[in-house]
Parts: sequence; structure tokens; C-alpha cells
Amino acid sequence: MSHFSTLRLEGVARSFGAHRALAGLDLEISGGEFIALLGPSGCGKSTALNCLAGLLPLTGGAILLDGRRIDRLAPERRGFGMVFQNYALFPHMTVRGNVGFGLKMARVPKAEAARRVAEALELVHLADQAHKRPGQLSGGQQQRVAIARAIVLEPRLVLMDEPLSNLDAALRLEMRAEIRRLHQRLGLTTVYVTHDQEEALSLADRLVVLRDGRTQQIGTPEEVYATPANRYVASFMGYRTMLDATVVTGGERPLIEVAGTRLTGQDRDGLPAGARAAVAVRPEDLDVTEDAAGGGLPATVEVVEYHGRELAVQARLADGQSVHFRTGSRLAPDDGVRLAAPPERVLVFAPDDTPVPASAAARPAART
Repeated sequence: MSHFSTLRLEGVARSFGAHRALAGLDLEISGGEFIALLGPSGCGKSTALNCLAGLLPLTGGAILLDGRRIDRLAPERRGFGMVFQNYALFPHMTVRGNVGFGLKMARVPKAEAARRVAEALELVHLADQAHKRPGQLSGGQQQRVAIARAIVLEPRLVLMDEPLSNLDAALRLEMRAEIRRLHQRLGLTTVYVTHDQEEALSLADRLVVLRDGRTQQIGTPEEVYATPANRYVASFMGYRTMLDATVVTGGERPLIEVAGTRLTGQDRDGLPAGARAAVAVRPEDLDVTEDAAGGGLPATVEVVEYHGRELAVQARLADGQSVHFRTGSRLAPDDGVRLAAPPERVLVFAPDDTPVPASAAARPAART
């Protein structure tokens, strides 16, 4: 396995005519890291991956591998492996033939190629399926073939473009664990594109959250999950309740007013008294309170979903804004509740008048 110390993207940009799909991405990747590029459709994550792979030429910036510029090299000269969303397997070839195709093109001696193919199939638990054709395999098995085909080349970097999006929920979980196991066992360096925040949190050492081709935040899963850099990142990382508010008193723990009720939050943007604000809270951080003094945020239950041990509830505030929370209490539509959250879990951001992406807002928050 060919290793490297650092891969640097310096101001990497890609435009399609007047449309800027990627605007000046700066990122340094260490050998052995697992990086997830995260964001909704059209944010630039697949464009970034295709620029890395050499499938798209840059319109600005540079890519350097251990200080040597590689963005002008042809894809096959970069030594990277690629796993596509649609698997891209040859239907007329056996599993063994598909996995060994790249080695054949690279003129690797037959005996060594056979050994490496056998090892790769063993690693992805497909040794007993080597004689079959892709059409005889399940979706999960086809994905394993695609992964084996990438790792058999012993690449210095593996690029994965939404590799699990065509699988059902149970298979996605299984393959997620498999990808992490292979990454650790083989000491791979991986760049992984996904729109699924839970997938990114569980797999990556660091996340790169993109929006409209621009980096919003780079950090560990813990950093991005607990301290999102702005309202957009918060919305994408599971803060489903996003409320318009006004700052009453500024400071690190500002007093804010939401729908006529005052709450204490955690300031993220240094907002002064009187400023408009966006308040972000996770569903699991809002609790139904029995405060006899009438504290908390009054709301009316609208939708109740059964999620096993708890209910996922959507309620509406007096001013019409929606809130999402989880509870073990039995609730029904039209019930009145009061909701409270610890101040450190109520994040206060500068408002962002761009709508929250529907794909992010609809996704349940990851549990920790």
C-alpha cells in the first residue's frame, strides 16, 4: 500500500460556465485520515471529489501530494481508487474479473494479480462469490465488489461518492461498519462524499460541511455536532427546531425572546441586545416541563410519531413557528405543553434568510 504524509487542496475551484460549483476549497488531509465531504445536493461535494480524482480539471487552485503538484496528472497516474454510487461494474464479467480488471490494465503479473484479487475478495467476504456475475448478487454484495476493485489497486487514496445511497437502511448500517473496518485494517486514506449527517458522524475523523461550493465548517464529528459554526451547519447537523427570536440582553449567555417567551441560550455570533437571531435546538434537548411557575415555551402538539421508547413530536408555538421534540410522555394532537432546554443546548446565531435545506430539516438528529 503506497502511503503519503499530506494531501493539500489549495483554493481548489471549479466552474461550469458562469456557475461556480466549487469556490476556493482549502483542505489538508493527513495520510490515514477518513474525511467526509458533507452537504445537500448541489453543494459542491461531488465536484470536489471529481477534481481530486482527475475526472474534472480545476478552474482555480492546486492539489499537492507531499508537496508535489498532481492536479495536472491524468486520473490513472494519481494512484487513487474510486468507488461510485452506481457501482459501475461490468455485467458480463465475473466478480473475480471485475476486481482484477484494473490490475490487468496496469499489466500486473498474473500470479500477483490473482493473489491480490483473492486477498481483496477475502477482505470483503466475497471469496465464495468470485465466480458469479454482478447480476446474480445483491446490492450490498455489488457494493463490496466495487470496494474490492478499488482497494486491490493498493491506492494511496480511496475516493467514495455516496456509495451507500442505493442500499436499504439495514444494509447501509452493515456496509458503514464494513467501510470503517477496512479503512482501519488497511490503513487507508479515504475521502467520502455523503448527504447523510449520521453516516458522516459515524465514519469520519473530520467533516467538511459545504454549501453552494463554499466551506462552512471543518472539524471532528464532535466539534461539528456540538458546536456548529453557523445556522446552516446547525440545520444540517440535526438542529431541527430553528426559531426566529430577538436578543433581549447580549453576552455569552444571552436572554432571548421567542414567541413572547424569554429563554437563556448560548451565543455563537456575538449578537447585541435588540438584534434579530436564529435559535437552534435539537429535538432530544427539548423537554416537556412540569414547571408550576409556568416556565418554558408554551406550544400546542400537532403531530405525534411513535418511535419505540419515545415519541417524536411536532408542535406549534403561539406565533405559528414549529418545534420538534422527543418525549416518553403520552401526548396527542391539540395537547398543550411547555418546553424547556438547558441554556448551553440553545444555540443563538445571526439570522440567515436563506431557507434551511429540506433534506437536512427532514432528517432525524443523530443520537449520542
